[in-house]
Amino acid sequence: MARQLDEQIAGRYPVGQRLRVLDVGMGQGTQALRLARLGHQVTGLEQDATMVAAAREALSGEPEGIRERMRIIEGDGRDTGVHFLPGSFDVVLCHGVLMYVAEPDPLLAGLARMLAPGGLLSLLVRNADALAMRPGLSGDWAGALGAFDTEAYRNRLGLDVRADRLTTLTATLAGIGAPLQAWYGVRVFTDTAADGAEIPGDVETLLSAEERAGRTDPYRQVAALLHLCGVRG
Repeated sequence: MARQLDEQIAGRYPVGQRLRVLDVGMGQGTQALRLARLGHQVTGLEQDATMVAAAREALSGEPEGIRERMRIIEGDGRDTGVHFLPGSFDVVLCHGVLMYVAEPDPLLAGLARMLAPGGLLSLLVRNADALAMRPGLSGDWAGALGAFDTEAYRNRLGLDVRADRLTTLTATLAGIGAPLQAWYGVRVFTDTAADGAEIPGDVETLLSAEERAGRTDPYRQVAALLHLCGVRG
């Protein structure tokens, strides 16, 4: 997904431009730190105190120049209007968050307001149109049958959450003034890998295969996750 995001940024902004980035639901800060290392000014927003602590610990080990380019705020992504002025960011990330939000439209509208004109909104969501793939490939036929007509699922943390459909999010992005410009699949071939599985020796080949599948039909349509990129009009 990082390669996909970098592709979208490179296609929209001049090389070397320092962008203002907001990472909503940044978790332990992996993506936020990566972008700060690339020279961007990054703000991470996260409501889970444990994740905030992990992100701050990771940031503390970075060189001073990177620490100065990143700030971490503990807060709810649905309250971006409390923390920031409209149009404050060139790029807004919301990765792995929507599945925990029962009504995502207000959150998405708030994120779009944070974008400057021409700004990029990057979403990573669970693909509701492919919920049957994981149980089906694992031989759980009853689970596969039950996944066809729902947007609800239980994730690997044991939490009951929800998935999103490409058609629905496409309409939502158009309605909030950040129409879809590009979309990719994520975890096309590797979704059934066990948590903590050993990284293969040919990981670069694996990543290249995933990247190719993530931009190619019909493979991307059955990816476990969808990466959607909208642009503020």
